[in-house]
Amino acid sequence: MFSAQSSQILDSQVLVLNKHYMAFRVIGLRRALSLVVRELAEIVSCDDGTWENYDFNSWRELSSYRQTFEAHKYDWVSAVNFDIAVPRVIRLLFYDRLPRQTVKFNRRNIFARDGNRCQYCGRKFPTSELSLDHVVPRTLGGGNSWDNIVCACTKCNAKKGGRTPEQAHMKLIQRPVKPKRNPILHIHLNHDRYKSWKQFLDHAYWSVELT
Repeated sequence: MFSAQSSQILDSQVLVLNKHYMAFRVIGLRRALSLVVRELAEIVSCDDGTWENYDFNSWRELSSYRQTFEAHKYDWVSAVNFDIAVPRVIRLLFYDRLPRQTVKFNRRNIFARDGNRCQYCGRKFPTSELSLDHVVPRTLGGGNSWDNIVCACTKCNAKKGGRTPEQAHMKLIQRPVKPKRNPILHIHLNHDRYKSWKQFLDHAYWSVELT
């Protein structure tokens, strides 16, 4: 139904609240709009510390007004016959529990935990120039775990090879540990696009699940 105007808009994330306005998880834009269209969720618009709730039709009407008078303040996604402002927060209408809060062990969260910084030389690199290194190599019994995998640049990874840091005469800049909160969410909160999330998030909910 919707076609994004740019890949950046496609990558937009939407904060999901349960029906009691507690932060639940973060999902992609397409899925969020699908929930609203199917009347399983409503859009929550946040302005100056207050919020209002909209179903799809009322949000579409509001989008028409905003596009006429303040289009520069919003990102837009195109449907067949109209454009709609990209929502940042939605509220589920029939779901009230919070899931068990865990940080997923995946490549994206490891890069975020380490801040895209090589854990041997300390330099920051684009994701495309980083790899994941087993501190204790698998050939020596090292496993896939938060405390045994770190970001490493190509040069440092090649220098270390299939050895431990001690064997390679290298030192980690910090000990790898499992994050207590989702590192991706911290990155989003530093972006103006997602500033409306802050009023719904306190420290108890900073590990919402990314899907």
